[in-house]
Amino acid sequence: MRHLVGIGLAVLLAACVNPFTPGLADGDILDDILGNPTTIEGFYTRFQNAYQFRDTTLYGPLIHANFLFTHRDADLNVDVTWGRTEDLNSTARLFASSRDIQLQWNNIISRFENADNTEAQVIRRFNLSVRLTDNQTFRTDGATNFRLIRSDSTLAWQLLSWRDESDL
Repeated sequence: MRHLVGIGLAVLLAACVNPFTPGLADGDILDDILGNPTTIEGFYTRFQNAYQFRDTTLYGPLIHANFLFTHRDADLNVDVTWGRTEDLNSTARLFASSRDIQLQWNNIISRFENADNTEAQVIRRFNLSVRLTDNQTFRTDGATNFRLIRSDSTLAWQLLSWRDESDL
């Protein structure tokens, strides 16, 4: 009889679990959805989602404090470089003035990681389409030359330098 009472209590307690309040899952669900920036592929996924959602709160943490962006001004035949503050401001203006951004990462041309997995250089092709608020659409493709860095191999990658090699 005690055995049956014990089984009955176990069944009763199991029935009291609320399926709408599941237990905590391992890991960060945002990493699963938005990309886990502790991996290089996850960094690229998070970067892509920041652009597609036009979300500076996703984009900002990916950019290192000493970040430098460089692009070639073909008209002047010079390289133009700016830092983190200018990049975050420029990106915020892009996000605010666009209706839709589609960024597609393509093949990796070159990838190097140092032995302790704290520095990486990745050259990767992309396609980008930006539809502005006036419905004008801008399209480009090309390659990015990213130098990623982190102080420890368990931390998120951050973008230290970005050389834009777009085909404009």
